[in-house]
Amino acid sequence: MSLPQLFVIGVIVVPLVLIITNRIRLDVAAILTALALALAQIAGLGVLGSPNTPDEAIKALSGLAEPVTVTLFSLFVITRCIDNTGLPRWLARRILRFSGQTEWRLIGLLTLTSAFFSLFMNNLAAAALVLPTGMDISKRTGIKPSKLLIPIAYGSCLGGAATYFTTANIIASDLLRSANPPQEPLHILAFTPTGGLIAIAGIAFMTIFGSRLLPDRPPTEGQIVVRRTGSELEDTYQIGERLWEIHVPPESPLVEQTLMESSIGQRLGLSVVAIWHGKQAIFAPSPQQMIQAGDMLVVIGREDRVVQLADYGLKIGRETNFNKHVSPLGVSFVEMVLAPHSRAEGQSLKELEFRRQYGFTAVALQRGERSFRTDVAEFKLQPGDSLLLVGEPKNVRLLQRNPDFLTLETDQSDQPLRWKRATFCVTLTVMAIVASIFGFPVYMAMLLAAITMIVTGMISMEEAYRTMEWQAIVLIAGMYPVSLAMVNTGLASLLGDLVVQIVTPFGPMGLAAGAYLFTALISQVVAGQVTTLITAPVLISAAISLHTSPQAVAVASAIACSASFFTPIAHPVNMLMIGPANYKFGDFFRAGWMLTVLCFVMLVIGMRVFWGVG
Repeated sequence: MSLPQLFVIGVIVVPLVLIITNRIRLDVAAILTALALALAQIAGLGVLGSPNTPDEAIKALSGLAEPVTVTLFSLFVITRCIDNTGLPRWLARRILRFSGQTEWRLIGLLTLTSAFFSLFMNNLAAAALVLPTGMDISKRTGIKPSKLLIPIAYGSCLGGAATYFTTANIIASDLLRSANPPQEPLHILAFTPTGGLIAIAGIAFMTIFGSRLLPDRPPTEGQIVVRRTGSELEDTYQIGERLWEIHVPPESPLVEQTLMESSIGQRLGLSVVAIWHGKQAIFAPSPQQMIQAGDMLVVIGREDRVVQLADYGLKIGRETNFNKHVSPLGVSFVEMVLAPHSRAEGQSLKELEFRRQYGFTAVALQRGERSFRTDVAEFKLQPGDSLLLVGEPKNVRLLQRNPDFLTLETDQSDQPLRWKRATFCVTLTVMAIVASIFGFPVYMAMLLAAITMIVTGMISMEEAYRTMEWQAIVLIAGMYPVSLAMVNTGLASLLGDLVVQIVTPFGPMGLAAGAYLFTALISQVVAGQVTTLITAPVLISAAISLHTSPQAVAVASAIACSASFFTPIAHPVNMLMIGPANYKFGDFFRAGWMLTVLCFVMLVIGMRVFWGVG
């Protein structure tokens, strides 16, 4: 074994030991690994390129531009857009309706949901799509994210084993064409019988045993953000008892007037938080919003002020009363507190021209133990005051930049599903997936979808930057040079030849089983797509020489790339879950080793039953 190969082994083993013993973080280990490989290349060792070519050290940073990293960037944007529409919360409510708050049922349903989506899309995309649902269920039930997110990651891998559309599976099929002699490629359902058997067994395993094997660890401090829902804020500020429905008959003199012209706010101190115009709902309407015949205004204010609206020919009622909450109907609330030493102290919101600057209407003010809900804009602000605002969520960032106020974002879990926005975002995502199925690069398809969402205003660039899980990105970018080093030094080929020599005496089944075990082992430290390129050519060649079905061996090798359960660095979906759930290295191994053994048993059965390998 050459010195470069020994160095690469050391670069893999030493950080892994430090990670397992909790000496360093995963992302720090990844950075150190990439740095060590770069320094070795500069020193002339030849781990990333030819010896004595220090310029090749730049490859240590190549992971930042790899397709998987670009895909991850894009998916963070796409999933945040989908999350903002309320679709994950809608899905979470239905999962909870079916399972209640039973932990084992939730684990099983999240695993199944993630596996289902991964049948039709990239594993990483499927996991990223279900992740917000898992976090929302955690908030609603109090179950720690650490109990729910590994099932999502494992579910996406299990589903990926049963579909042709997984990247590693597609690569394995293509490699059959380039074998010597060329072999028949795999058809679109080639992975479904064996992979489906593995997926069913894996989902059942996580459902039955997941609750006992998964950690019950609180999330990191950065993930613990206690936010109240809009409905809870309405209760705190006692909005329900001041909530009124105002119907506008055709004969009212306010018809065809704007809210500003109507003087509802200026003269009576009332706040119009929503207008229903037929089936269209307008939340936090602007002063220029026109009042139409047949409209229903949702107004907050004192009864003695509201009854004066009858003078305008308006009909006052509380028939529906919205269950005393308007947040579930789409009205978006934000809580704001006067900052210490604020320059706004002693001034009113009206004097500050607050609505014109920020687009928010103050509907309630909490001062001490008392809540004021009328003439809120007229109050002189005092230290300790907190205000309840209504406005567009997109304007929150503008308000947060003002150092005179502390703006507290609201938990959106009680907001309704925004069907139009959800349909647009999901359609874009599906189009990207379909394009990738027909050969368009996955990373480019996802990037185009993400950019389209930004350009169309589904998400701002500021929010896009904030939505990045940098730990996962750094981890992937830092570990990618390990793949290059294993290939460049010949270490991967050496290990592949060794495995073939070991399993050959055991015949066709030994080769198929060995293909699975070897590929699964390599995939723990090398990206799945790269692992397939390393192991599949050697194993297909061995199958041809042993007169064993090369298609069966290719299936076994490719499916092993989805059996990435041992370590958090084995697959990008595992890395995606680390930050939100505060996972440690050993958390994946504890549940993953048994699941890997189960998948291996199912693979052997599948090879025998569906491929006739004996």
